[in-house]
Amino acid sequence: MSKRSMIVELLQGISTDQEATVKGWVRTKRGNKNVAFLALNDGSTIHNLQIVVDLPSFSSDLISSITTGACIRATGRLVASQGKGQSVELQATDLEVYGTADPNTYPLQKKGHSLEFLREIAHLRPRTNTFGAIYRLRHHMAYAIHTFFHQKGFFYFNAPLITGSDCEGAGQMFQVTTLDLANCPKTEEGAVDYSRDFFARQTSLTVSGQLEAEMAALALGGVYTFGPTFRAENSNTPRHLAEFWMCEPEVAFNEIEDNMDLAEEFIKFCVRWALDHCIDDIKFLAEHFDKDLVERLESVLEKPFVRLTYTEGVEILEKAVADGHKFEFPIYWGADLASEHERYLVEQHFKTPVILTDYPKEIKSFYMKLNDDDKTVRGMDILFPKIGEIIGGSEREADYDKLRKRAQEMNVPEKDIWWYLESRKFGTCPHSGFGLGFERLLLFVSGMANIRDVIPFPRTPKSAEF
Repeated sequence: MSKRSMIVELLQGISTDQEATVKGWVRTKRGNKNVAFLALNDGSTIHNLQIVVDLPSFSSDLISSITTGACIRATGRLVASQGKGQSVELQATDLEVYGTADPNTYPLQKKGHSLEFLREIAHLRPRTNTFGAIYRLRHHMAYAIHTFFHQKGFFYFNAPLITGSDCEGAGQMFQVTTLDLANCPKTEEGAVDYSRDFFARQTSLTVSGQLEAEMAALALGGVYTFGPTFRAENSNTPRHLAEFWMCEPEVAFNEIEDNMDLAEEFIKFCVRWALDHCIDDIKFLAEHFDKDLVERLESVLEKPFVRLTYTEGVEILEKAVADGHKFEFPIYWGADLASEHERYLVEQHFKTPVILTDYPKEIKSFYMKLNDDDKTVRGMDILFPKIGEIIGGSEREADYDKLRKRAQEMNVPEKDIWWYLESRKFGTCPHSGFGLGFERLLLFVSGMANIRDVIPFPRTPKSAEF
């Protein structure tokens, strides 16, 4: 038996009239009493390989067991295809069924399925063309992230998933405990006695690896984290997940302008990588979900992102309201911009991605460096069409006294971040970083509308199935 070949390689049509063995899942089966045509997919490409089966050469029991969803091996002659839609096909000489799929119960028959229905069978949706394309894109975007930072001399740093500090100070964290919730030990004051918990203190799943990454950047120069983060935010929107992935670079000696330059270069690299390595999947998703997808991806690469201050952005939005544009949420200086405000700037006013800077300190985290006006911080958000914020970052506060004061103002307990504050006592320096929401990037490059459709098993309020 010849060695298994991947369908993506065979469809490149390098050579024909050779024996080949393929293994995969039957997408469709059609034919007549003499010949059957099987569309086989092995996950390596959006495209199927047509298997031509001469029915009299095989037992009827074998043929009847090959239905949509069945997993098979096919060995035969690879020849130039006479039909439309494929360059080559396999004329089967030997077939083996690894696993059958009962057509009466297999839910992925040849018909249209809504994305909502496919979320209910998330264990099977990778078998569809749509989610095969999305998960290949997800792989390539992860590979692009590692490639970009490796080429720039950054080091991949693993921040802990279990933490005792709340990076964002918002308190929306999932608690980690081994205590018996029905019979928690209590202190004399009646509070939960965390000294008897596994870590002897209150701990949670991380909302960000940033604080730990800063510690590494202050020794290694440039680092990045890339892994899952968790937020117990009760948001049932198409843009929020309780478990999602973040990429967070931190760079010693970078100030806010350097940070913006790095972020723009990084995201353009990822979009370019998608177009160069995933174009078949992107074209499929464009055809079925977002006809402007390829054009929008290419537009991101064409010119520099617009850069303006938060104050300038608010002035543009206030003028839009004065000219009759209606927003659901009010706009004023000091407001935390909603997605509709961000998308107006990107999609209607500038028609290109925007980097917004110098936000009011009240709506940003304690670790962002204060500007000289003592009102705004050197924060930056990159706003994208259809998405809104896709990257958020800042120059970090390097002054111990200012950082400690800001933490107190934001009610971040000093006992939880003493080590973070201490880093400003020993060899502090200017440094900056940002966070990319990985699923937000995938929404953009895939053209999908709901973030639940770009992660294999979405975790949302009241939903942790699979």
